[in-house]
Amino acid sequence: MQNNEIKHSDKFSFSLWKRLWPYIKTLKKELTIVAIFLVISSVCEASYPLFTRYVVNNFIGEEHTNGLAVFVVIFALVILMQGFSVMFFSRFSMVIEMKLGPSLKRACFTHLQKLPIDFYSKNSVGYLIARVMSDTDRIAGMISWGLMDFIWGMVYLLGTIIFMLTMSTKLTLLVIMVIPLTILVIYLFQRKLVVINRHVREINSKITGAYNESITGAKTAKTLVVEERFTEEFKEITADMERQSVRTNIISASMGPIVMFLGSIAVGVVLYRGGVLVSEQLMEYGMLSAFISYAVGIIEPVQQGARTLTRAITTQPCVERVMAVLDEPVTLFDTPEVIEKYGDEINPKRENWEPITGELEFENVNFRYPGTEKYILRDFNLKIPKGTTVALVGETGAGKSTIVNLACRFYEPESGRVLVDGRDVKERSQLWLHSSIGYMLQDPHLFSGTIAENIRYGRMDATDEEVQRAAKLVSADTVANRMADGFNTQVGEGGGALSTGEKQLVSFARAMIADPPIFILDEATSSIDTETERLIQSAIDNVLQSRTSFIIAHRLSTIAKADLIIVIDSGEIVEMGTHSGLIGKRGRYYHLYEAMRIREST
Repeated sequence: MQNNEIKHSDKFSFSLWKRLWPYIKTLKKELTIVAIFLVISSVCEASYPLFTRYVVNNFIGEEHTNGLAVFVVIFALVILMQGFSVMFFSRFSMVIEMKLGPSLKRACFTHLQKLPIDFYSKNSVGYLIARVMSDTDRIAGMISWGLMDFIWGMVYLLGTIIFMLTMSTKLTLLVIMVIPLTILVIYLFQRKLVVINRHVREINSKITGAYNESITGAKTAKTLVVEERFTEEFKEITADMERQSVRTNIISASMGPIVMFLGSIAVGVVLYRGGVLVSEQLMEYGMLSAFISYAVGIIEPVQQGARTLTRAITTQPCVERVMAVLDEPVTLFDTPEVIEKYGDEINPKRENWEPITGELEFENVNFRYPGTEKYILRDFNLKIPKGTTVALVGETGAGKSTIVNLACRFYEPESGRVLVDGRDVKERSQLWLHSSIGYMLQDPHLFSGTIAENIRYGRMDATDEEVQRAAKLVSADTVANRMADGFNTQVGEGGGALSTGEKQLVSFARAMIADPPIFILDEATSSIDTETERLIQSAIDNVLQSRTSFIIAHRLSTIAKADLIIVIDSGEIVEMGTHSGLIGKRGRYYHLYEAMRIREST
């Protein structure tokens, strides 16, 4: 699945819509109720000209009101029946929309939880949100209202034709001859509108993207002084939207009069031929009146059917995009046997999880990132005893983060094994491993909510006392103490209300509250101020004892205290040992260390 718009078919695809059946079939009860009331409503509405015929023939033509009371009661009952039918099918159509939309959202959300990190590196957040939120709503609206309108139109058309046939077969055939021509005209106009509406939707996506970039990149735009350029680009996009929207309205406005003209032809045919028959006393006045009503109304269901078909075609790309999300292969998964014992991401069986001591081993690991040909690791072997603090050192692209990603099972090796406590990680669940790892990133993400709530994400059942204790352990309590609301301070979207250093401390507390046996620091101190680095370094010295830890850093103070330093180059271990031992060898690490020391001193 790619993060861009693709060209879609202009034809209705039943096979594509059929893929929604697993989600629709759960609403069979509601769909059946809606269909029943739609049929009742359509038949009632199609019968109204028959009442007109009766009134003209029996009351107006005969110039008396005998039986009028009975007629009024029957007519009122039909009106009430239609009114209640409309009320119930509208109510249950709304229920279908309210259930189907969330059902599709849940399916997408659940599937997204199972996809590997590599998927998110190729697809933007905005793209995925649009698929899960906007597209699912459009699909639900199409099924609940568009499909129902189509059923109403077809039943009404069928009922109208049947009622007309019972009165006059020849006059009915004259009326319905207009239908194919009307369908052709509507088809030509609607096909053109489909193409233009698709273009409008693509432009709208560009407008949304421009808004997103202008907001998220506001600070960068101001520092680069490119506001004028962004404004001009936005004007061009919105001008194109204006042109296409005007074009759409012109075409839509042109179609209406043409369809009305065709309907007038049908009325004219009925008036002419019916008038002749009435004059020859071969047709009643009431029947002519009913036929005129049918001739006027027969065009509406045809238009309704065409509008629904057009709406279905324009909604098809939404179905394709939602299905693309649901079809995205889960390349990193647990076996059925593992799920049976340990559960999955949604329903974990924590009672079966064995404790982790933290021993890690790579056995003949070969790895390359999906979609690439270059191997990052070849026949890689490494064994790390539990409780060891390991610093990974090397140039950018050497494979440091890859080793960590494999240890965390964010990716799986193409061949070879990654072992935790002597067992292949594939023999246990992903969630079991991930819940035993504390991870600190260079740019930590905080969720909207309070400081306390963000720390508690590390262990959802933690008490307030445990949250505060974890914060104090890594000096994150200094962040809360500076705030008026303390631990109840709102951090804002993505932690925007806090500085990078403050976010780092809160994320550190979040990682530590779970008391993980394995800890990862991935450039965690590269983008923070000196004071925050001092606090984090002090916390690292305290909390990493007895834990298996990987440190990827360019700060000398962080690296030098590690139990084991591994120098990586092109996915291979070129040197390994303690800081003093490697300095004494005056090899690759010595030169990297000297370069870092000079860089930090300047």
